[in-house]
Amino acid sequence: MPHRPVLRFAPSPNGFLHLGHAYSALLNQRHAADLDGRLLLRLEDIDTTRCKPEYEAAIYRDLSWIGLEWEEPVRRQSDHFDAYADALRQLDAMGLIRRSVASRREIREAAARASAEGRPWPRDPDGAPLFGGDEVILDPTEIRRRRREEPQALRLDTKAALARLGDAPRWLETGAGHRQEIVADPLVWGDVVLARKETPTSYHLSVVVDDALQGVSHVVRGRDLLQATAIHRLLQELLRLPAPEYHHHRLILDESGRKLSKSAASTGLAELRKTGATPEDIRNLVALADDKAADTPFSA
Repeated sequence: MPHRPVLRFAPSPNGFLHLGHAYSALLNQRHAADLDGRLLLRLEDIDTTRCKPEYEAAIYRDLSWIGLEWEEPVRRQSDHFDAYADALRQLDAMGLIRRSVASRREIREAAARASAEGRPWPRDPDGAPLFGGDEVILDPTEIRRRRREEPQALRLDTKAALARLGDAPRWLETGAGHRQEIVADPLVWGDVVLARKETPTSYHLSVVVDDALQGVSHVVRGRDLLQATAIHRLLQELLRLPAPEYHHHRLILDESGRKLSKSAASTGLAELRKTGATPEDIRNLVALADDKAADTPFSA
């Protein structure tokens, strides 16, 4: 008997949910129903400083209010650091881990200095300056000291990883309203962090490990993560993990055209509920019923 499709909604409990989360959650539920599939809830709480129990409780409350149903148990990433450590060991054994001591602030400052001097500094699709190596940011003596005395970030040697594969990974995408194959370009992200100094994993690593361990076959998430899929597909190929189909949906924007933030109370689900909004109001606010792209079916 064939396995049923598996989808997941995976918020981070580091703030309160807003209309953008509601849209993504409801869209996942719609696709799961269309495919006669299963819907999982996962809490991406690797940042144990910012993620708090009160936000987790609010997630359950808000999602239940808008009518979302999911399977138990809920997976918390903070309970599975050992799984991500195992994936890191595999990549390290392949010679694909690059250790670094420079902080994100120091990388930004180095990029700003280069820009002020008229020297270009490459940036990733999100606009963050790429890591060019500790040696172009810090003094050699400082690098040696930090390597002896301080924890290091673990980065993927993206160029070496692509060379190991021999061919660029691809993925199936349905977010544009039709099925298409996209060729990944992981190099635009540079040597991404896979484990931070203060956190033993990263979003990129934990999301691909979790999707594989949970048997996720169809990923429905925001269009802001479309280009990050290049790194996810690279990691999946390196770790011999299955590749889901992807559907990157439109974003719910604020009045100025920017992506919603968890700090924006005016679009928060809890605040809207306090003002008397109903679950049907939420569906209307995100225009779920009118979204033709939302009706584009995956292949079962």
